[in-house]
Amino acid sequence: MPPSAQSPYLCTANPGRNQAPVTQPYRMDMKQTVLPLLLLVGLLPAAASASGPGKDAETVKTYDMETLELTREWDKTFPLSDKVEHTKITFHNRYGITLAADLYKPRGAEGPFAAIAVCGPYGAVKEQVSGRYAQALAERGFLAIAFDPSYCGESGGTLRNLTSPEISTDDFSSAIDCLLTRDDVDPERVGICGICGWGGFALNAAAIDTRIRATVTSTMYDMSRVNANGYFDSMTADDRHAMRVRLNEQRLKDYRSGVGERDGGVVDPLPDDAPLFVRQYHDYYKTSRGYHRRSPNSNDGLLRTNSLAFVNMPLLTYIGEIRSAVLMLHGTEAHSRYFSEDAFKRLEGDNKQLLLIPGANHVDLYDNMEVIPFDRIARFYREAFGEKAE
Repeated sequence: MPPSAQSPYLCTANPGRNQAPVTQPYRMDMKQTVLPLLLLVGLLPAAASASGPGKDAETVKTYDMETLELTREWDKTFPLSDKVEHTKITFHNRYGITLAADLYKPRGAEGPFAAIAVCGPYGAVKEQVSGRYAQALAERGFLAIAFDPSYCGESGGTLRNLTSPEISTDDFSSAIDCLLTRDDVDPERVGICGICGWGGFALNAAAIDTRIRATVTSTMYDMSRVNANGYFDSMTADDRHAMRVRLNEQRLKDYRSGVGERDGGVVDPLPDDAPLFVRQYHDYYKTSRGYHRRSPNSNDGLLRTNSLAFVNMPLLTYIGEIRSAVLMLHGTEAHSRYFSEDAFKRLEGDNKQLLLIPGANHVDLYDNMEVIPFDRIARFYREAFGEKAE
């Protein structure tokens, strides 16, 4: 369905420097009311308190009166492919938060395209892994968007670097809303791809959103399980209680200060006894390989209190009822492999696949182009969409 002037959920292209901003319906001007108060208590990011956008930023006014500053420069951790066309867009989720996305499509091709929404890893931004996946899919004939989740990167939402089982899941469905309002997208051929923690959110979204025709998870985490049980399910009920006490104390501290304390991101410098998987995370997020200035994992991290919601509201409750196609990818040497294997056991139907990649660790599936099976991913989507194999 093409967008209409009455719809508050438009998928909006980032206007060029010489174009007028998108006209919005009247609402209370938050900049004159709420925003000054938020600035006083330190709840807005630095970019929002600046006198104007920087020379590498572009201001976009959106329906919920958030002002996003989207970079015009190519600031990804990977090179731009000459096989694709790239632009920036914005869209809304059901909570009135504006999300920023990079849109990739095959250069010179005309739609309607099969379309994929990509997000992840948990604590990363679209300039890192999800953009690499989206671009690779566009090289193979898809229209793909890589989006920053709510509260992170260039997307809106306050407090910053917050995650939520419900809102993070809804971000995927909102990306589907966006895709289904585009004239260049075939509404019968839309899917999602979630990486790391966003693999769990992708499965959660597929369980509730029947418009999603196919789902790929790559090196998936179950964020509820790891928050409630620790790595390898090592936590006891007493451990969880102690964590609840600690996090609720932190919640009160954040309320009094007006600033949400962050978890510090990937540890740096590495302690001598750091586990191998922590070293692998460091090698990606803290080096030139994958560092990005807007990435929580690369910098000061996500909110410490994020764990409260995940402990209390488990993900993946109804994944056994997913009727659409699912492909789960994981490396055989990944510390997180058990998340995919256990989730896969709960899936029903002959359109579900688990692909274990020999020798690959968790972060190999972030950016190792010799390891990530993009051709297999593309073939899976085409088969799920009922297309003939190439």
